[in-house]
Amino acid sequence: MGEPEILILSIAFVLDLVLGDPRWMPHLIVGYGNLIAFGEAQLNQGTHRLVKGGLLVLLLVPGVYFTSKIGLHFLDQLNDIAYLTISIALLFFCLANRTLIKEGVAVFHALIQEGLEAGRKRLSWIVGRETHRLDGQQIKKAVFETMSENLSDGVIAPLFYFALLGVPGAMAYKMINTLDSMIGYKNDQYLLFGRVAAKLDDAANYIPARLTALLMLIVTGKIKGLGFVRREGKKHSSPNAGYPEAALAYIVSCRLGGPNYYHGKRVEKPFIGVDTRLIEDKEIRRVVHINLTVSILFVFIIALIFFLIESS
Repeated sequence: MGEPEILILSIAFVLDLVLGDPRWMPHLIVGYGNLIAFGEAQLNQGTHRLVKGGLLVLLLVPGVYFTSKIGLHFLDQLNDIAYLTISIALLFFCLANRTLIKEGVAVFHALIQEGLEAGRKRLSWIVGRETHRLDGQQIKKAVFETMSENLSDGVIAPLFYFALLGVPGAMAYKMINTLDSMIGYKNDQYLLFGRVAAKLDDAANYIPARLTALLMLIVTGKIKGLGFVRREGKKHSSPNAGYPEAALAYIVSCRLGGPNYYHGKRVEKPFIGVDTRLIEDKEIRRVVHINLTVSILFVFIIALIFFLIESS
């Protein structure tokens, strides 16, 4: 590790901030989704669905890691420019900060400029819960929850695995995360088939989620909130999602979480935070700033680690 990794990291991160996910560009995660959908169609039937779901995970996650590792090694031996270009492109596809911020702001904009129905519709593009019952405050809270949780899933976690295992590590993480988002549901169709994917996603996000919460507190000068984050974060049904949400709830002094409807059923979820004040329209700018500064700080930390390793 050293200069090439710093270059790959820096350019991929800047490209994500500038481009996001252009609709015209074929996307790595779409390819992941197609692979998962094909495997699910072949295997999620009959008996032994837990084993079959585990087999799909075992095929796709190590498959992505070793295929990309071997391919990049070959490119590195063949041509430096080709290696750097493909590495940058692959890491770029693993990041989603620009898209996350853009969609969160778009929900607020729709709610403010076009009204409640427009806000509900735009929110439905980025969350799994039903949105047609939500009021304005619930929509804003849902955006805050999504932006904090996906700061971990979409930025910090792939960068964390890039720091540990290079581009193949980031790509393997995104396969884990995509598997969970597609088959990691607790319903009749996926309860057994998606269990291994869901558990692996929980394990993969354990450190990044808590690291995200810590970084959020650091960049806002709210490090005294660690106890609050530990206490409130563990309330969430997910072993990980509650920690970034708790950090944001502490930073902006609001209450997130609470019951929501999924597929027509009311799901009781605990509240995270205690301040029931109303969230103002302008506060989306603060959340965007937090996401950006956390991301930039973590990129700087990784680059510094690479530099120190190279210098030693």
